[in-house]
Amino acid sequence: MCGIAGFWSTKTLDQQPIEILKRMGGALVHRGPDDSGNFNDEKAGLGLAFRRLSILDLSAAGHQPMASASGRYVIVFNGEVYNYQEIRAELGIEKWRGHSDTEVMLEAIERWGVEAATRKFVGMFAFALWDREQRRLFLVRDRLGIKPLYYGHVNGQFVFGSELKAIRQFPGFANRIDRNNLALYMRFNYVPTPHSIYEGIFKLRPGHILTVAAGGAEIGQEPFWSALSVAKDGLAHRLIGDDKEVIEQLHQELLSAVRLRMIADVPLGAFLSGGIDSSAVVALMQSQSSRPVKTFTIGFHEDAYNEATHARKVAEYLGTDHTELTVTPQDAMDVVPLLPSMYDEPFADPSQIPTHLVSKLARQHVTVALSGDGGDELFCGYPRYELLGSLWNVLRRVPASVARVIAKTVHAIPPARIDQALGWLPLPNSLRPSPGHKFHKLADLSRLDAGSIYLQALSQWPNPQEIVLGSTEPATVRDDIGELKWLDEPRELAMLTDLTHYLPDDILTKVDRASMAVSLEARVPILDHRVVELAWRLPMRFKVREGKTKWVLRQVLYRYVPAELVERPKMGFGVPIDSWLRGPLREWAEDLLSPESLRRSGYLAVEPIRQKWKELQSQSRNWQYLLWTVLMFQTWLAENSSAQAETVSLASPAIARSL
Repeated sequence: MCGIAGFWSTKTLDQQPIEILKRMGGALVHRGPDDSGNFNDEKAGLGLAFRRLSILDLSAAGHQPMASASGRYVIVFNGEVYNYQEIRAELGIEKWRGHSDTEVMLEAIERWGVEAATRKFVGMFAFALWDREQRRLFLVRDRLGIKPLYYGHVNGQFVFGSELKAIRQFPGFANRIDRNNLALYMRFNYVPTPHSIYEGIFKLRPGHILTVAAGGAEIGQEPFWSALSVAKDGLAHRLIGDDKEVIEQLHQELLSAVRLRMIADVPLGAFLSGGIDSSAVVALMQSQSSRPVKTFTIGFHEDAYNEATHARKVAEYLGTDHTELTVTPQDAMDVVPLLPSMYDEPFADPSQIPTHLVSKLARQHVTVALSGDGGDELFCGYPRYELLGSLWNVLRRVPASVARVIAKTVHAIPPARIDQALGWLPLPNSLRPSPGHKFHKLADLSRLDAGSIYLQALSQWPNPQEIVLGSTEPATVRDDIGELKWLDEPRELAMLTDLTHYLPDDILTKVDRASMAVSLEARVPILDHRVVELAWRLPMRFKVREGKTKWVLRQVLYRYVPAELVERPKMGFGVPIDSWLRGPLREWAEDLLSPESLRRSGYLAVEPIRQKWKELQSQSRNWQYLLWTVLMFQTWLAENSSAQAETVSLASPAIARSL
């Protein structure tokens, strides 16, 4: 895993290009602590910067930026192409400089062209390719958006980087916070692709190739793979076969995906929560390993958040080399000050904290860790999918007049009273905790279509324009959901929405930043694009059956692990934010949410936020996630206001000393 950055400038820069590249690359040292390199085509005004975390070919032959044998192409590449040995054999070249996947990528592009070669790559990648002959710059991002890539303009000059902190090092960076995109963040807890928190800076869409001409003018952005097309094709060509055949087909695809991701020239392990997805990945790893796989779990003292016991049982059964660390609330809260720098733009999924902690634990023993991410989105694992399907089956039969009466009645009862009234009932996990708040939210959904219901379910602040001053929420997830009306099955609509938005912009962003902050490469075998394509060919009966989600994935796992070891309610990977905000984090939060602090920043409406803060403190409503979204923005703003001021003046002594 690595970090990449660069620019294409049409004017003479005030500073030496190599010095700028060193600063841009230096901002990404955590992504690549092992080596660095820079390339400057002075005549063209193009520069490439690279930081390396050595995984394959640890020798100097893997150094980047790397040129093709002919010298036509120069590349900086973040990620892994797992099938590079197969492509290498297909190319039939006798002499190679080393055995890195980067060299194979360059020669494949030389042979077949950028798009055709990229279609052959199996893996996770974000790369910048400079074509010296045609004077073209190509930016490419993998199919599922596992690896990040930002691009845009600073002072009219084209820039790009794995993270925003590299782009902020370009001379004169003063791009303003985009209030409209801030509204998107307030709704989703993240800024959805293709937007970023800054005006003029964007995220490259997953599965796309951006072609840039002289002067940083975009020629076009075209997909080489599309989740939407995969879904349509899968629904049109459903897999035909009995249970045994389908289970075995998925089994073989997953075995292959895991096997490819076990290729490394450095120590390798896996995250293990004891749930279906991570247990399946670890079981498939252990079945193909000659030694015990190294597995890692963190535990909490609070039972509601502790998965360590389940993970330990799975590890013992499979015979892995298991490491478990129980973290204290203070350990977790110590991560909070690191989050603004780690995530680089506002990001508010609270599971970012335990994800970083387990990454930090794993990095003490390995350089690569496999993760089980993707199983929920592909095999209907989230409780909200089933809730949406059940809710829609009821609501579509309810007349609008009756729906209005239901909503009015529910809203007349305070959430706290609903909590008390339902406290003794064995409610499903999807309605716990705070059932009163959830019933209020469900009442608001009673007059909507399935897509609108799911948008509401994904929303933190449902009307973010009322919270972000002077904003107009851009069309992103909202419009994309509206275009999925051809999906008759609400659960498939939800899964496809998550595959194209929530997965890359939340889950994969969380894992990438949390792991790369400690120089750990995280690999996600379930998101091998061939597994994704197979999953979309499966009828729903293979995903949900007899009350069990991820049915077919469970059957694969049961070949290795007894069902009773993994059959338990889905927990998620969270921390008790609500109790922290009422306890040890209260003073910190009160300072950031004070009227003075909110008014000073000038971005957010004071009264709605203060009201929710008071209600959380009185325990009349549990607004922990909405408030965490505000807190993460306020914390990010406090750190990056000073960082931006320093970046505008790149000649400051403090910066010079740090470089």
